[in-house]
Amino acid sequence: MTPRIASALLPLLRLIDPETAHNLSLHALRWGLAGCARRSDDPVLAVDVLGHRFSNPIGLAAGFDKDAVAAAALMRLGFGFVETGTVTPRPQAGNAKPRLYRLEPDRAVINRMGFNNGGLDAYRRNLEGLANRTAILGANVGINKDGADPERDYPALIAAVGPLADYVTINISSPNTPGLRDLQSEDRLRSILRAVAEVPNKPPILVKVAPDLSDEGLEAVVETCVAEGVQGLIVGNTTLSRPFGLKSPLMRKDGGLSGAPLLPLSTRMLARAFLYARGRLVLVGAGGVFDGKDALLKIRAGASLVQLYTGFAYQGPALIPRLKQELAAALKKAGYNRVQDAVGSDARQLAELQ
Repeated sequence: MTPRIASALLPLLRLIDPETAHNLSLHALRWGLAGCARRSDDPVLAVDVLGHRFSNPIGLAAGFDKDAVAAAALMRLGFGFVETGTVTPRPQAGNAKPRLYRLEPDRAVINRMGFNNGGLDAYRRNLEGLANRTAILGANVGINKDGADPERDYPALIAAVGPLADYVTINISSPNTPGLRDLQSEDRLRSILRAVAEVPNKPPILVKVAPDLSDEGLEAVVETCVAEGVQGLIVGNTTLSRPFGLKSPLMRKDGGLSGAPLLPLSTRMLARAFLYARGRLVLVGAGGVFDGKDALLKIRAGASLVQLYTGFAYQGPALIPRLKQELAAALKKAGYNRVQDAVGSDARQLAELQ
């Protein structure tokens, strides 16, 4: 099956419960039913960051494949990188169902999943079984809802998954675990990162932040990450806000909003993070990317890499080759010879985006 045919079947999945549809999609990927990319990436898309060469800057965000059960199949779709997780030390059922909602008129999703996953041991076994990787692999780590000790748990998670991943992301910004976003405060973040610094031989460490941080909070996170040796930031996670203009009657459901309505908010924050970081951090732009134009917007705001989630969930595997073609064409049309030439080129203007 080709990515185009797999994407054509998406309307059938939308006839059933969103979480059931998601699980079926993962099973289909594991069975190889989504096909694979058939062409090499345009050289203009190559990016050299975090000690690795990414054949293209388009990645899959954490949350889609929490237990790394379909990572190899996802890589074959043509992503430049795939971030698996979020994994917690112990298995966790997550919040009560229903906990995932499609806002189709808005091209958006609200989720309050609550870090549902099979735990660290199962996650490690799945990563150990990955062979012949065709993309960069990221591991996203979080803490359990109950009995958590962040200064203990994050270093232990990084020590366990670090040897199996190309980078590790510390998730302190999901809105669906009570108290988690409090870890973005300067003192708590510094304490966690100092504990993480003691882990030997770890891969590059990134921190994933919420798009709801104040400007002062964002600047404090940037400075703390730089001071404590973090290599990058992912900007950002889902938002608790509800941007003006949402049409779906599900807009008031509890949880984090992702998708097209998040693009202005997340891009503004990304641009501000770029200005605060002044080249000291690698930035990954996430939130509302549905096409090559959106991806280039993130890059111009300061992202060296771009992540998808909701756009992929709505459009399926056929999105990936199309988006890469659109991005390569847009870069060339704008006179750029490579992605990194465009990074942050419009950051000052986009930092004022409302």
